[in-house]
Amino acid sequence: MDYRIQLAKRMLTNKKGSLIGAVLAVSIGILVIHVNFVIFQGLYDAIVRDLKDYRFGDILVTNEEDYIDKSDIGLINWFERNPYVVAATSRLDASASINATKLGKRTEEFRIPVVGVDPLRDTQASTIHNTVGDGQYVFARNSLVMGSRVARDLGGVEVGDNVKLKFVDRHGEDQLKRFVVTGITSSAGGQGLDGSVIVHIDTLRSILDRTDETGAILVKLNDPTKAEEIRDFFLRSFPSDDFKAETIEESAETTLSGFRSGIALINLIGYFGMMSSAFAIVTIQMMLVSNKTREIGIMRAIGAKRKDILLLFLFQGMIIGAIGAAAGTGLGLAYTFYAKETKMQFQGSLGLEVTYNWEKIGQTALTSFGLAIIASIYPAYRATRLLPVEAMRTV
Repeated sequence: MDYRIQLAKRMLTNKKGSLIGAVLAVSIGILVIHVNFVIFQGLYDAIVRDLKDYRFGDILVTNEEDYIDKSDIGLINWFERNPYVVAATSRLDASASINATKLGKRTEEFRIPVVGVDPLRDTQASTIHNTVGDGQYVFARNSLVMGSRVARDLGGVEVGDNVKLKFVDRHGEDQLKRFVVTGITSSAGGQGLDGSVIVHIDTLRSILDRTDETGAILVKLNDPTKAEEIRDFFLRSFPSDDFKAETIEESAETTLSGFRSGIALINLIGYFGMMSSAFAIVTIQMMLVSNKTREIGIMRAIGAKRKDILLLFLFQGMIIGAIGAAAGTGLGLAYTFYAKETKMQFQGSLGLEVTYNWEKIGQTALTSFGLAIIASIYPAYRATRLLPVEAMRTV
């Protein structure tokens, strides 16, 4: 081993307090970045997960101008012939005013989103049925599943209550229909259909006089990484139709863009924290230079070159960076493991989607290691500027 590395280790070992302080500065900076990633990236991934499972699927097919007038069964069968497709289902969106009477008091809400679903296929392509905590999912033509927020705003509607919905059909005429509430949905983080009501798609088609039309096709894949490939193949297969096919990132862009900006800001703050640890290393290294001035003078007097002194303190930075990066990465992985195994939740509701991003883990460790070396350059340079005679005079 190079004598300068051995000497660097010995100098750091003799100043254990300084070594521990520098290593803690590096490791804490890494740990903060890991914690931010677990919480905020986990929150983002959880939102993507729920939007995909409840509302958009891995691929969402719509018509660029209006409703899909091609047979939805034909499109579903086309998708389900693909080995990467688990299931596909059709949905139809509308809006309606809703009124309910509770304890003799009539309450009405306007412009409530209404989602028409195929009860059998929807339970295979979506998990929105799992958010029904009270009652059961849509199963009959006159059954209705109500979002928890809508039920609350209507005065506390419960399973078994009757409600009336007023629609405007395709001809501009009002259509009034009574439904029985068979279930109440409530999703963690509100990414489901808590602000909507769900009815049978055939009932909604009949009310709107859109018997042969569909609003969207949701496609669920067993390998989400194939979404773009299947999307492009679908569009090539129907070139004369005005279909619009989007992956979850594209269909939920409006919702996700704000979260991405927030995550970028949090990550930036984390890296600023890591830079603060670099300043701590500069301070500690400068203290080492001051405390080892006499030793530096002796080394210069017996023939050590300025390059040797420079390398000595750079090696110290490398040692601090390596130990700090290893310790910080270990602590970060331990926190990630804890969050994953305990199914950590955001504010006690939305379960975080915790993953090990090995590329980011390695990038963070290398960045921290590099900053430790960079932070050692100025103290090392100062050490090389000491003249042997003047250094040896220092007591």
